[in-house]
Amino acid sequence: MQEAPEHTLAILTTHDEDRPFKGNHLNFIDLIAKGKELGTFVYVVTVKDMRMSGKRVPGYTYDEETKNWTHQMLPLPNVVYNRIPTRTDELQSDVQQTIEACLRSSQVRLFNPSFFNKWTLFEWLSKAKTTKKFIPATKRLSQSVELDSLLQQHPIVYLKPVRGKAGKGIMKVERIGARTKLPYLLTMQNDKASVVTRHPHLGHLWNKLKTMMTSEEYIVQQGISLASFNKRPFDLRVLVQKNHLGQWSLTGIGARVAGKQSITTHVPRGGRIDEPEKLLNAVFGPELTKSIFVRVKTAAFAIARQIEKASGHILGEMSMDLGIDGAGQIWFFEANSRPMKFDEPDIRKKSLERIIQYSQFLVKSRKKK
Repeated sequence: MQEAPEHTLAILTTHDEDRPFKGNHLNFIDLIAKGKELGTFVYVVTVKDMRMSGKRVPGYTYDEETKNWTHQMLPLPNVVYNRIPTRTDELQSDVQQTIEACLRSSQVRLFNPSFFNKWTLFEWLSKAKTTKKFIPATKRLSQSVELDSLLQQHPIVYLKPVRGKAGKGIMKVERIGARTKLPYLLTMQNDKASVVTRHPHLGHLWNKLKTMMTSEEYIVQQGISLASFNKRPFDLRVLVQKNHLGQWSLTGIGARVAGKQSITTHVPRGGRIDEPEKLLNAVFGPELTKSIFVRVKTAAFAIARQIEKASGHILGEMSMDLGIDGAGQIWFFEANSRPMKFDEPDIRKKSLERIIQYSQFLVKSRKKK
């Protein structure tokens, strides 16, 4: 019988009715190939198949020649990489039970056990001296009074779903002065375009918002006047991951520029990818840009450490959206515990390496214990 490999990493996802399993198959194939290159055996396992008893589990390997997935009995993993695809999937009882079993296991290490909640993130980050300076004024939105109090202090606010993804459900509210008959402007993101409605008073606006928010939980947040390139605001997408020493490390920084009709910089909402250095240089000049990059890196590490500490769980990676305003101040908008694939080739390559290297670190550190 073939000897079990020293390092085994299982990508955890859920069963799919139409395909063997859910998730980004191309991403999984890339990770399997990178594992092979770096000496880690990587395969995919569904929640339905994952078990802690015995030495083997049913999992999927990928055959490069036939371009097919094969379901077979494979060695129990040392490390589980959580890629449960959606929040809805994550809330299923079998998924919760599997994640809990992995966290309790003495044989298996799992990192990033759950998606982040926007409100919880802002609470965590507002409490720490090292991170509170990056947080825009934010309130939980349940009544019009929270919206009104923030609009008294800031002429523009954003409404964001607590469990939103890729900019979906984000709305913008502006107060444009008391002299006009319709002082409240509401901008709603509709795929790649925006729809603007005007409202005579807060009560009228709130009634409209209630129909839009339905059962979703929302936060309301101070609008930040972001640095712009060619009159288009942009922000930074930062990927931090743990390295082969188990320490937070910067994998890369990308930039996203807002689309013409868009209130966010998200690519699915019409935003586009660009080079952060080019954009920042155009706004701030080379000297200030260098100092912004240093501060962005420092901010990203402080944010990652605080989120990990407050969550009480092992985290191995996160992407975050950071904005830079016209004065060069850094602002935190969002962090994602299941980072989407970065399209920048150098960031993509390094991100795959880091996942394998960090999983190898987890195996070594367990052996030492």
